[in-house]
Amino acid sequence: MISASEYSQRRDRLFEMMDDDSFLVIYAGVGRKMSGDHFAYTVNRNFYYLTGIDQENSVVMLVKSCGERKTYLFIDEYDERKEKWTGVRLTIEEAREKSAVSNILFTNSLEAKLDSALSEDGDLGHLVKLYLDLEAELKIKDAFTTRDLRDELKEKYGELIIEDLHPRLTSLRMIKSPAEVALIRDAIKTTDLGIKNVLLNLYPGQYEYNVRNTFEYAVRDDNNAEIAFDTIVAGGQNAVILHYPNPKERLNNGDLVLLDLGARRHYYNADISRTFPINGKFLPKQRVLYEIVLGCNKAVINFIRPGLTLNELQKFATDYLAAECVLKGFIKNKEEITAVYYHGVSHHLGLDVHDVADRDRPLEPGMVITVEPGLYFKQLKIGIRIEDDVLITETGCENLSKDILKDVSDIEKIMSTK
Repeated sequence: MISASEYSQRRDRLFEMMDDDSFLVIYAGVGRKMSGDHFAYTVNRNFYYLTGIDQENSVVMLVKSCGERKTYLFIDEYDERKEKWTGVRLTIEEAREKSAVSNILFTNSLEAKLDSALSEDGDLGHLVKLYLDLEAELKIKDAFTTRDLRDELKEKYGELIIEDLHPRLTSLRMIKSPAEVALIRDAIKTTDLGIKNVLLNLYPGQYEYNVRNTFEYAVRDDNNAEIAFDTIVAGGQNAVILHYPNPKERLNNGDLVLLDLGARRHYYNADISRTFPINGKFLPKQRVLYEIVLGCNKAVINFIRPGLTLNELQKFATDYLAAECVLKGFIKNKEEITAVYYHGVSHHLGLDVHDVADRDRPLEPGMVITVEPGLYFKQLKIGIRIEDDVLITETGCENLSKDILKDVSDIEKIMSTK
């Protein structure tokens, strides 16, 4: 778990990035419409990163003025009807304990606080700069986003400077604390449980959705963990579709099945890919291609070190796969690799599966990224991806998911015990 003091430290680092006589406002967001209903609410991760609060319609405000720093947290006040429908809301005391913010106000007073910050005679002083999280589609009330709020405030306070806060929060979120890494480790351990459950129950004739359900049951049964993203289970040639969306086909004897899946712990995610023979044994051509991808996965992990960029990792992986595919006769020349390897080898991981990041920023200790080379031959009905989650260290990286089976001998051994 993340401690309340760590949320306070994160806000302190953000204060250091703010100009004098400025303030920032970050919204937890609200649920989005889905035709006649609503999607399940999920908190704006930037808000959660600073507060540990995941209750909709909450807001945090940081004020830096006259040499002072003040933090305010706004939450909904008690509403009997809402609690009957959607559960108990945070009390002021609970919000204070979770977030380490002492100044707790009700959300219906937010507009007055904004006016106070922007008025020359307001009690917060005359602040001339506002930071907003201007990520697209961040709903803060029905049919109204932070970008709409920006336009509204610019019209009302013409001289107000409004800057997008998102890049500054991205910079902070890219470096994970030990507590964040611990939660990612926990998510990976739960993911491993789910994958082992799949391996012990995988056989020809099942449907892709059976495998998805086998994984997700094990995850949710592990202390009520959550699913990080829509589980991908793709048999045979379906595996050449990177985000294969409809796991409904039968798994055939002699084919491979590609899994891209993960568990989530307190909003921190695992993102793992593995490819298995449905009947427990790799056919010769499958094995050759699998060993190429596995070799690339291991080589990239060994290559990673601080100072490299994701683009450099991508070039290394592409060159490796191209050379091996030419050598083994799967393509005629290295330029053809883009037809059978058509995605990036890495992305950042954290509160989001594809975590916020400056992809041009060199790797630094504390970053967590994926390593996920793949090969996809539609005519052979083979798609293979092997993905691990790694922590950047001072001298290289630590493979956080090293205990999840991926060597051919280990896979065939565990599948033979069914």
